[in-house]
Parts: sequence; structure tokens; C-alpha cells
Amino acid sequence: MDRYASAKQTFAKIGIDTDQAIRILSGVPVSMHCWQGDDVRGFENVELSGGIQTTGNYPGRARCPEELMQDIEEACKSIPGTKRLNLHANYAIFEPGEKPVDRDALEPRHFRRWVDFAKRHGMALDFNPTYFSHPYAADNLTLSHPDPKIREFWIRHGIACVRIAEYFAKETESSSLVNFWIPDGYKDIPADRIGPRKRFMESMDAILGCGYDPELVRISIESKVFGIGLESYTVGSAEFGMQYAISRGIMSLMDNGHYHPTETVSDKISSMLLFNKEIALHLTRSVRWDSDHVIRLDEETKEICKEIVAADALDRVRIATDYFDASINRIAAWVVGMRNVQKALLYALLTPHESFGQLQDQGRFTKLLVLTEAMKTMPFEDVWNEYCSRQNVPDDWTWYDAVETYEQDVLSKR
Repeated sequence: MDRYASAKQTFAKIGIDTDQAIRILSGVPVSMHCWQGDDVRGFENVELSGGIQTTGNYPGRARCPEELMQDIEEACKSIPGTKRLNLHANYAIFEPGEKPVDRDALEPRHFRRWVDFAKRHGMALDFNPTYFSHPYAADNLTLSHPDPKIREFWIRHGIACVRIAEYFAKETESSSLVNFWIPDGYKDIPADRIGPRKRFMESMDAILGCGYDPELVRISIESKVFGIGLESYTVGSAEFGMQYAISRGIMSLMDNGHYHPTETVSDKISSMLLFNKEIALHLTRSVRWDSDHVIRLDEETKEICKEIVAADALDRVRIATDYFDASINRIAAWVVGMRNVQKALLYALLTPHESFGQLQDQGRFTKLLVLTEAMKTMPFEDVWNEYCSRQNVPDDWTWYDAVETYEQDVLSKR
């Protein structure tokens, strides 16, 4: 008997159909962020700013649209499952001879090549306004800026991004998520906390009031606890983001690196699902103050996916990745993170949540502990390898060989 057949029988003993788990996982879309490939620089030739930072100088960074698309293609060869592509507005592509426009004047045509790329690879597109790395964000204030002219610029940018997302949705025949995150805040204790948040609220209201089809465009707002140079106060806090989202009928997006180290997003998901039709996630890995390390198959990643699956909410949670590590091979970083999200989802799909929940309700906590620990040594690897085989991607021990070859043949020559 081969290893998968044996694993299938083992999981069947606890009521799990591994073939069904594989089928479900193959249809769960995960939105892969484009900005891992070039250290969040985009195509505007500006320095990264806004309370975020990329560290490292590993050779081979993508420097232009062609290189970034080539690298995404290479990464996708080793990533199983249904993939979406997540873009930032600073990745607009201006054709040769075309005069670049500022962010408030971006149009769908500036992303036509991304749409063509996505169609070739069967991917839908998600989008993010870029409220950082710009002269009008130099003081880390954008939609909450006290200067109305600067606020109006960023409002126009947000509206432009909604229009671009509408274009994405129509072209790919899949709704596009537009996620709003701003860096706004202060390094030291602010004299006025409510004023900036009121301005942020009014700016977001102006953007939402532009008129859009919610079947085509889904809008989310993402919070953050602090950033570099914004240690004392961020305008878009978790409390602001969650309450604004639910009051305006949009989605709340939780990034698991954007909370106090003692908080976990996995614990928040069930509460959010009780009061929201949909939620969105940016999966990452925080280490001390930094929120953007490559995703590992750690306990929090598994727990996040467990909560989604246990709540039967795979169709109500929009999952995306968000990290940027410039200290290692960037394509490998993409693959490791995306594969680990898939692994965590598969692990959750192979868990007998209903029977475990019954043990909890019955107060049989000893048996629950025994069985949840026994789950850790179930033959997960054999099911994962079968999934990779059916998806026509290499297993964990071989995929990096192709990335090393690509680094030698392509990345090292940049």
C-alpha cells in the first residue's frame, strides 16, 4: 500500500475524508502579494517610508514590471492551489513615451498589463491604495492630514483605486478586494487623538461615497497598532477600523502582525464572523516589533486556519499574504509563505472539529487534550504530498532546486 492510501485509511478512522479535504483546499483562493518581489518599492523610484521597513539586500530584486512578472511566474510553479494576485497602486505601469501621472490621477489603463498577466495565469486581482512613500505622506499623515488639500489628494487616490478595482473585477470576472491601510500617526503622545480620527472617518466616507458596485468591488479597512516613527499613536487603530467597517457595511481586515504581541488574530475571528458577513486577513509573521516576516507553519498560522475551517467560513474570509523579506531569496520567500498557508488550511481540513467540539461541550477536557495532541503525529505529510502531486507542483524536498537554478541563471545577472 502506498503512503497516501495508508494515510487515507488512518484519517478515515477519525472521520476525515482526505480526498474531500484535498478537493476543498484546491478551491480556496489565497491572494499572493506582489511586493515581496521588489521590497515594496513599486515602479516610482522612491524610497520606502510610512512606518514600514524592508531589511536585507539579497541579490536579484525585481527592478521593472517584466522582472517582477517573471519572478511571480517562477514562484507560482511551486505554489499549489487557487491563487489571486494582490497589487499596490505604486505598481502602475506607464508605457514607453507615456507621461507618468500622480497617484490621484491613476486610471485602469495603467494596470492593463497586470490584467493581461492575470488572465494568462488564471488569476483574479486584488488591490491596495498606496498611502506611503510619497511627498504628500512625508510626515506620515494622509487621509487624516490637517491640510484639506493633502486630504483631498489622498481621497482622489482612493477613488481612483476603487475605479481600478472595478476594472479588475470586470476583466477577471471575480470581485476585487480594495484594502485601505494608512500609516497616519505620531511618534510621541498626541495632543489631540479624536481630531485625526474624525478627519480619517470623513475622508473614508468621501471615498465610499464615490459610487461603486459592491458586487464587483469589496472594500476593507486595515488597522495597525504602531509603526516605525509612529510608536505612540496610530489613527487607524483596531477599534477604529472594526467599528468603522461594521458601521459602513464594508470589511474589516486583520493583519496578524498589527496587534500587541499578546493579542492573537485567531481568537478574534470567531467574534468577527458573528457580526460580519465577511472579513479579510493579511497573513504574516511578527517578530517583536516587526510584522512582516515570511509565514512559517507555526501555531498561530495553524490556529487562524483552524478557526476559519471550524466555523465553516472558507467562503466568508478573504485570505491574502503580506510580508517582505529582503534578506533571503525573494522567490523562495513567496513559495515558503504561500505553501505554509496552504499547509495550515489542509491541517485544519484534516481535523475532526465537530467531534472535538462535542468533547469540549461535554467537559471531557482530558480526552480532548489527548486527541488534539495525537493529531500532531497523524500522517499529514503524506496527504500534503498527494495534494502537491495532484496540483502538479514539486514536494517540499525538491521545489527549491528549481529556484536555485533560476537564481543562478536569472537573478544573479541583474
